[in-house]
Parts: sequence; C-alpha cells; structure tokens
Amino acid sequence: MQEQIIEALNFFVYDSVKIILLLFVMIFLIGIVRTYISTEKLRKYLSRKGIIGNFFASLFGAITPFCSCSSIPIFLGFLEAQIPLGVSLSFLITSPIINEYLVVLMFGFFGVKIATLYVLFGLLIGTSTGFILGKMGLEKELVKNLISQKFTKQIMYKKFKERVKFGISEATSIVKKIWLWVVFGVFLGALIHNFVPQDFIQATISKTGIFMVPLAVILGVPMYGSCAAIVPIAVALFDKGIPLGTALAFMMAVSALSLPEAIILRRAMKLKLIAIYFGVVSLAIIIVGYAFNIIQAFI
Repeated sequence: MQEQIIEALNFFVYDSVKIILLLFVMIFLIGIVRTYISTEKLRKYLSRKGIIGNFFASLFGAITPFCSCSSIPIFLGFLEAQIPLGVSLSFLITSPIINEYLVVLMFGFFGVKIATLYVLFGLLIGTSTGFILGKMGLEKELVKNLISQKFTKQIMYKKFKERVKFGISEATSIVKKIWLWVVFGVFLGALIHNFVPQDFIQATISKTGIFMVPLAVILGVPMYGSCAAIVPIAVALFDKGIPLGTALAFMMAVSALSLPEAIILRRAMKLKLIAIYFGVVSLAIIIVGYAFNIIQAFI
C-alpha cells in the first residue's frame, strides 16, 4: 500500500507539472502561430460544406502529436475563430487517437496491417462523429464566458516581439482558468492508475462475452495514461486472449476520452454537451471494436 501511495504521488506531481507546463508551452506556441495565420482563411477552409471540413480537421488532428488534454488549446482556438463546433470536435476526437509515436508503437507491436487499419478507423471516428455532433445544433451548450461568440477582426503584428507577447498573454490567460481542473483531473487519474489493478481489468473484460467491447470502453473512459503507456496495455490484453477489437477499443477509450479531458472541457462546455460528446464517441469506438473483432481472422 505504501508503495502504491508513493507511486500515485509521483504520478500526480509529475503529470500535473508536465500537463500544465505542456499546456502553457503549447498555447504559447499556438498563439504565436495564430498571429501568422489568417483566422478568416482558416475558418473558410475548415468550414467547407458537408463532411469535407470534418475530414480535414481529423487529418490535421492525426498529424499533431497531442494527447487528449493537450489538444484542447487548439480546439478552443478553433472555436474562437468561429470554426464550426462539429469540425472543431473532429480535430479534438482524432488528435489523441492517432499521433506519430502511438502509430510507431502500433507498427512495432501489431504490424503494418493492423496499424494501418487503426489509422483509417481513427480518421473515420473523428470525421463521422464530428459531423454527427455538428448536425445536432449544440453550440448553445458552450460556456460563453470562455469561448468568444463573436468573430473579431484579426490584429496584424509586425514585430516578432509583439507575437511573443501575445503568445504569453494567451497562455497565461487560459492556464489561469483551467489549471485547477487539470490538477483535480490528474489526481483522480493517479488514484485510478495506481489502485485499479490491471489484472482486475483483464479478468473483468474476459468474462463478459459479447459485451466485452462496451465494457472495455466503459472501463477505459475514466482511466488516464499517456499514449506510450496505452499500447503496451492493449498488447497485454491481446496476449491474454482478449479479442483484438476489444483491446483496441479499450486503448481508444483511454486515449480519446480521458477523465482529465472531461474535467478541463467543463470550462468550455456545459455538462450536456460533454455527456453527448462522450456518448457519441464511445458508441463509435464500440462499433469500431466490434468491426476489428469481426475482421481479426482475416488480417
């Protein structure tokens, strides 16, 4: 027990500091980049009719090396630029499911075919769920005091010093609003990570028959861990005889729908939108999990 407490404290301190610093640095860098990008052009590009905008947002999410928490600053930036909510959510969904180091690990552990299918299904989840959520008219469920509802004219910066100043101001402002939520989310994640045995998860999932995939997603959603740690867990589940789709569904749920993400998103979304967002994405992951289980024999 003492060892678990020490590990939980280490997890809590390390990840709290890491995420807050990462958020500050990412928001700062994104702030500088935003001064070079025409928000009007970006808005027009990602606001294309139909599902095309969702696909491009998912593709952008796939090439960004962020976890669920680190993707939120860009998601907020999209909303402030008046990029449609559904398109913004396509980015937020895809970014943690697909990233460079997770895909590299997938290639190493599962091989080319499974890794390639995983990427394609990840893009499908982000594009389709973002499109569906965008059609539900949920903009009223955004928190107005954090997300600007008016598209203001972009300020033109001539000196790099001014761009850096804007980046620092942007990072400081947002981190001040969400740091406490980050700490609370990581605290809960540390408790789950260190006091819920992996053997318990494996044993529970393996005894549920056809309901293995939904249960894997339900168990994965409240958990919290880095993408690098999730792949070996999925491999361990697969090696224990748990079907491939079930193991990957668990991995997707942990990476895309972490508890700290939900807590941080509470500063931008009302509870109804968070619930719908988690519900729709969870359903999509469950469908993909079953699809992988069906095609497992052919790959």
